[in-house]
Amino acid sequence: MGETVRTLAYGAWPSPIDAALTAAHDGHPEYVGFVGDEVWWTEPRPAEGGRRTLVRRHADGREECLLPAPWNVRSRVIEYGGHPWAALAGEAGPLVVFVNFADQRLYRCEPGGEPRPLTPVSPVAGGLRWAEPLPLPERGEVWCVLEEFTGDGPGDVRRVLAAVPLDGSAARDRGAVRELTDGRHRFVTGPKLSPDGRRAAWLAWDHPRMPWDGTELLLAEVASDGTLRDARTVAGGPGEAIAQADWTRDGRLLHASDRTGWWNLYLDGEPVCPREEEFGGALWKLGSRWFTPLDSGLIAVVHGRGATALGVLDPETGEVVDAAGPWTEFAPTLAAHGERVVAVGASPRSAYEVVELDARTGRARVVGAEHDDAVDPAYYPEPQIRTFTGPDGRDIHAHIYPPHHPGCVAPGDELPPYVVWAHGGPTGRAPLVLDLEIAYFTSRGIGVAEVNYGGSTGYGRPYRERLREQWGVVDVEDCAAVALALADEGTADRGRLAVRGGSAGGWTAAASLTTTDVYACGTIKYPILDLAGWGAGETHDFESRYLEGLIGPLDEVPARYAERSPAAHADRLTVPFLLLQGLDDVICPPVQCERFLARLEGRRVPHAYLAFEGEGHGFRKAETMVRALEAELSLYAQVFRLDPPGVPTLELAK
Repeated sequence: MGETVRTLAYGAWPSPIDAALTAAHDGHPEYVGFVGDEVWWTEPRPAEGGRRTLVRRHADGREECLLPAPWNVRSRVIEYGGHPWAALAGEAGPLVVFVNFADQRLYRCEPGGEPRPLTPVSPVAGGLRWAEPLPLPERGEVWCVLEEFTGDGPGDVRRVLAAVPLDGSAARDRGAVRELTDGRHRFVTGPKLSPDGRRAAWLAWDHPRMPWDGTELLLAEVASDGTLRDARTVAGGPGEAIAQADWTRDGRLLHASDRTGWWNLYLDGEPVCPREEEFGGALWKLGSRWFTPLDSGLIAVVHGRGATALGVLDPETGEVVDAAGPWTEFAPTLAAHGERVVAVGASPRSAYEVVELDARTGRARVVGAEHDDAVDPAYYPEPQIRTFTGPDGRDIHAHIYPPHHPGCVAPGDELPPYVVWAHGGPTGRAPLVLDLEIAYFTSRGIGVAEVNYGGSTGYGRPYRERLREQWGVVDVEDCAAVALALADEGTADRGRLAVRGGSAGGWTAAASLTTTDVYACGTIKYPILDLAGWGAGETHDFESRYLEGLIGPLDEVPARYAERSPAAHADRLTVPFLLLQGLDDVICPPVQCERFLARLEGRRVPHAYLAFEGEGHGFRKAETMVRALEAELSLYAQVFRLDPPGVPTLELAK
């Protein structure tokens, strides 16, 4: 006999998915690589202060955490970081090189030994930072990206390719680091060496462009003394974004360019498999990989339109054969060894796990971070992939997660509350994967709508450029259009709609609350709220000119900066809200929230402001995530008159 299904109001359904469980499963494996025959990757540890460790999978399948606490394998280059480790197999065991988060120094480590620093500490501001290490023991060096602060301001910074001695001689001597490039470009990615070691390729771009606006693919000769000579641009430019470059085994240069409006692959400049889908993406982290060449001449690819698949591309025929399996989304991290490919995939029923594909047979299997159902999967949401019609008849892509519980239904005449989620970026996309944070709400009877608003990646450059000078307009309109469509079709309760987002999504949430009357409340996480301040030195260098594309140049359209800023319209905010902020956030600093709250003073709008010490941009500590998630649920409970069992009440100030 099946269990009796209870009839309970939306929001009152008892759920085994609590905030602690959600926090324990936050984050996912990243930066996969082969070390000899072994698969390695980084993995989060929310319960250990949110650090990231390096995991080694031995040939027998045994997993080993290589670096104990407090080591934290994470780079701060461009603040979003980049590939933070590399290792080479050796007879005595692997040689590991990694970036440690706390001091941003590059370290080397051998099995059984303590990590030893390879780079010095700089007393200047953000110091010296490193990413995408490439060990070259035959030269006695590791080549990588160096980000060096030259003063106290966020823009007092230079980035070059550099060679660090492997013998530790630069650990106290900045002068022992050999610079490989001259700093003429503001941003660079790590060097890729041709198989014969005689040529190096890397990407570069300059303000005011972001890497998805326009980048250059640079090529240089590697001289016998290890210097780079005759660097020249071989692809890309101001209106063409190269997402990644690499070498095939026979020495041909492969890159992903969006010159047609879609990120497609080019081999020595000739198109391979031209399609209206993406074989690249937004370069938020240095070392992101959407393709990797195989020894056979085939190319492993992460590709798709919207959701991404893992496939093997034959450049001779242009055919792609996708890996069979349950995964509906792959992260931009790939590595290959022979015909073995390792990637990170997920699905609506499974979190991100390390997946190995045999390119000869097409068979794929999980080899690390295997998904483990922490609760009965019957509580997982069942998403719908939807396309809505927005203003001007434009398409809006979204994932709709209706309330879902195996043992509860709502009274027949009740419509559910819904929360619209705006992703960060804004040049990004909400992936279609199992997210226990979504399940936390849906299993209690609250629907979630993830909106891939105009400006999102995965749908071609024209879709991405809908947001050009329209941030705070198109994103707000698209989220509202989805919310109202759900209400109009009888899926959601028009009177119980909320909006939430973090970072750029926090901006969209705040802008939605100050410019529309669609939502009854909202959750705003580590947001941008005041454009003029943020664009004039309050944020980090990487995004310091981002607004020129999203809003327009400040000196040309200063009024637009004020007109669009939620902080300038705090007086229009009439509904309750929750504001969440990390006090160590250098991307969206706390002053943004403080300025917003100051302008609300005396307006008697119910709200709560939770600021967390030791947290930066995006929360990583388990206790922070628990507090934030429970506070968010309590906000909805109070505004929507829900009765979720066992959730602490959030005090709302007026």
